[in-house]
Amino acid sequence: MRVVLGLILALLLGARGAGAAEPIKIGFSMALTGGGASIGKQILLAFEIWRDDVNAKGGLLGRPIELVYYDDQTNPAAVPGIYAKLLDIDKVDLLVGPYATNMVTPAIPVIMQHNMVTIGIAANAANSEFHYPKYFSMIPSGPEPKLSFSKGFLELAAAQTPRPKTMAIIGADAEYARNASDGARENAKTYKFDIVFDRSYPPSNTDFVPILRSVKSANPDIVYVSSYPPDSVGIIRAASEIGLDVKMFGGAMIGPSITAVATQLGPILNGLVNLDSSYIGRNGSTPGVVALTRKYQEKAQALGIDPLGYTFPPYGYAACEVIATAVAAVGSLDHDKIADYIRTHHFQTVVGEVGFAKDGEWEKPGMAFTQFQHVTGHDVEQFRSGTHVKVVWPAEYRTGDMIYPYSAARE
Repeated sequence: MRVVLGLILALLLGARGAGAAEPIKIGFSMALTGGGASIGKQILLAFEIWRDDVNAKGGLLGRPIELVYYDDQTNPAAVPGIYAKLLDIDKVDLLVGPYATNMVTPAIPVIMQHNMVTIGIAANAANSEFHYPKYFSMIPSGPEPKLSFSKGFLELAAAQTPRPKTMAIIGADAEYARNASDGARENAKTYKFDIVFDRSYPPSNTDFVPILRSVKSANPDIVYVSSYPPDSVGIIRAASEIGLDVKMFGGAMIGPSITAVATQLGPILNGLVNLDSSYIGRNGSTPGVVALTRKYQEKAQALGIDPLGYTFPPYGYAACEVIATAVAAVGSLDHDKIADYIRTHHFQTVVGEVGFAKDGEWEKPGMAFTQFQHVTGHDVEQFRSGTHVKVVWPAEYRTGDMIYPYSAARE
């Protein structure tokens, strides 16, 4: 009888322990197909590495982490329905993401209705219209996000001799590029550049030769472009095809930050001055990012995704670190308390110290512009170090001098 009672007691205690170990479900949508998939898959792997790291240490609040996610297909229209499902049907406990301005922006209204916290990944000023106090951004754009996507580019241009005077602006007619282009127009006033060409294009556009021919006819000194991966490739190829000869070319093109795009384009990248925060991963700026990069690269090859992962995985991992630190500090999943903690504290992450300001943007900017230099061929190894990708702005991150003008870098 005692043995039977002991077994019953053990089962009851085991059941109680199992209940206490219910996983904390973290939900998100991610671009796993479509134009943003090459980046979305990198961020998903970073989330999975973070989950495994946390679970190996006993979980969060003594509970294991479980990721619940769906492919948003890089389609903004799919995002609201996914977040409604995550919150109303899957009943996730926490949110993180999604990735990219075009997907974060339509997620925010659904998240607001449920009074949940999230940290958007690599979104440009996604909260500038909503001002939702439980939204935070994991991108080093600082308190003026729209301006940050072009400030370094135009500051570099203004410092050159002879100083360029005119500029062209090209951008997709979508949330990310519109915000970046708006910022470029404002910065053009500050740095006294005359805009002689300013055009947007449909996100579905695939032929950029006519646009680049029109740019060439306008004869600007510098050309600023904001684009997602597929159109980045098309624009850079078109510029090479027509022999674009300007003093500076680049801007906020997401494509060249992807290793497959860089190896595909190869030498025609030379001279491009582009927004790029890969210096954090490429240069191993923290012990945490060194460990993350090692784990990422070990897994990436088998998964057939970006083999280097210098730019985006650190920010995905850091977003999870911030959420987890806040949850552990407040000791609960109360989203009011979590948001208050995030707003009022600084966080040590794999991308360094992070603190948040108005609209959930970073207190301090950490954007960088790089230039591709002396790229030869199409092998991946030349992009593994910083030999051919030099940080040229800001001064505190600089790893090389900018080659100017654009034509000199292409010789």
